[in-house]
Order: sequence, then C-alpha cells, then structure tokens
Amino acid sequence: MDKDALEPDDSPWLQRRGWRGFRLKESRQTLIRRHAVSSLTFDSPAKINLFLAVTGRRADGFHDLVSVVAPLAWGDTLTIESASDFTLECSEESVPPDGTNLVLKAAEAFRRVTGYRGGARFNLVKRIPMGAGLGGGSSNAATTLKALNQLAGHLLSPSALAEVAAEIGSDCPFFLEPRPVTMRGRGEQLEPMSEAGSQRLRGRRVLLFKPAFGISTPWAYAQMAATAPASYLPAAEAEERLNRWLRSGEPAERLLFNNMETPAFRKFPALPALTELLRTRFGLAVGMSGSGSACFALLPERVPMHEIEKMIRDAWGESAFVHHTHLE
Repeated sequence: MDKDALEPDDSPWLQRRGWRGFRLKESRQTLIRRHAVSSLTFDSPAKINLFLAVTGRRADGFHDLVSVVAPLAWGDTLTIESASDFTLECSEESVPPDGTNLVLKAAEAFRRVTGYRGGARFNLVKRIPMGAGLGGGSSNAATTLKALNQLAGHLLSPSALAEVAAEIGSDCPFFLEPRPVTMRGRGEQLEPMSEAGSQRLRGRRVLLFKPAFGISTPWAYAQMAATAPASYLPAAEAEERLNRWLRSGEPAERLLFNNMETPAFRKFPALPALTELLRTRFGLAVGMSGSGSACFALLPERVPMHEIEKMIRDAWGESAFVHHTHLE
C-alpha cells in the first residue's frame, strides 16, 4: 500500500489499547478508480471457417460471403501497458513492429475515433502463423481495440467498437466477442449461431496443419474474380446448404465446405494431395480455413494422432506447422 494513501487513525478504540493505527484517506472504491490497472493481458484467439461460400464480388471491390466461423481455444497473447505513445514488441521476428502491423493500426484508429491522448506499450506473443487463413492479424487488431477500450475506461460502446473494427478488417468484429457465428456481407455482419448449432461445434477437437508457405488473401480473391461467375456459389444456394445443416442435427463433419479451396488447390497441389490422403487413410473430415494455407481436420474421440502427424510431416516436411486444439 502506498503510504501517501494513509493517514493516522486516532479512534478511541485504538487509543485505549495504546496502539497506533492508520486508515485510508479515500474510500477503497475511489482508490481503485484512481489507481487503475496499468497492465492487462488478453487472449487473441485463432479461428477456422467450417463453412465458407464466396457468393460474388461487390461494387466496392470486396466479396460477399456466407460463412460459419468458430474460435479456437488457442492463439496469440497480447499484453498492454500504459505508456506515453504506442509501441509494439513481438516474439516473432518476422512480424513487423511498425505502423504496418494491425496492432498499431488498430491503436491509431482508436485514438482517431476517441481522441484518446494516452499511449500503450503492446507485447504480442505470436503463435498463429501468418498467411494461414486463421485470422491472426484480425484477431490481434480486435484484441487491441478491446484492450485499449478497457485501459481508457470504456470510451466506446460495443457497437461503436465493432464499427471501428470493421474499418480495419472485414472479419475483425468477430474477434471482439468470439463465438460460433454465421458471417455475411464482407464478413462484418455477424449472426450468433443457434444454441443447437453451437452445441454441435463447441468442444470439437481440431488438428491444425499448415505448410511452410502461406497464401495471400488478396491473391486468392483475385483468382476467384478472374474465374467468375463459375468460382462463386450463389447466395441462395449457400443459405440453403447452411439451413439444411442447421435443421438436420448432423455433426460438424457434414457442414464442411470452402469454395476458396479451388484456386488454392490448383496452385498448390501439396494441399489437396495431403488432405485426400488423410480422408482415405484415416476417414477424417478435412477442410481449408479461409483463403489458406492452413487446413484442419475434425478429430473423432479415438484417432491415431502419432500416425496422422507423421503423415503430415512426411508430406510437407519438418517445417510444417501442426497443432492440436478444440473449438470454443
């Protein structure tokens, strides 16, 4: 306790006992407000797209989509401390700690919208690989907004925070309150999944695996546009597929779909070669997340994990990223 927060307590009860006491100058509530927490740590989770239908290109250049997205019980960790300006340190040397990083972009967006005059020192422990389709950068940006908003005393309402997040990245709003959702528009329109649907997803074991190379999201969407309209799934058909799964009560394995696999698999044949092996050898439901290059397998309760991981590394080499987690 800071000695400046105390004053002598001359109560008769203490004087009768010959004791010297002290009391708080301010109420405990006032002290808590005045000595606000200056360091906060947040999880910044990854996500996978269990269902992803790109339905067409919009007039503004973005693409419309219908997607079922679920957060993972694994990801990065972001620590924020009060400082005079915004700075970033990252555990991964290949991640730029400058203004191109979405953490600092989100911080500057928060300052611009709120007029916040303080700063923050960000420390990012990076685990989500880049160029994977697992939402690492978007998650970091959204977590930055949440952290700054808490540090600054909740200057923005949840809806206002979501608006800022959508300006940074189409799927950033999802990470403000990560849970199973249906994503529409360019990714900013979120509909929480029904409890019945969510129960079929939460807790499902997932094996993530990614080759050493990544896939650029702008490149993947450009490939979709170049082969339009055959590359797109009509919105009505996408909605029907999704609604059929929601009504059916079928497991998550029956939901998997991603029409962004087509350009990725065409350019990188190592992706379909391995996913097909995993299906035929182990009977796994396998998909690609987002624009790739990370893939995932939904794992049944009993599965030969060592053999599966060996197959992945035999196919893609020791540099392949492999991680076992579950859906939140």
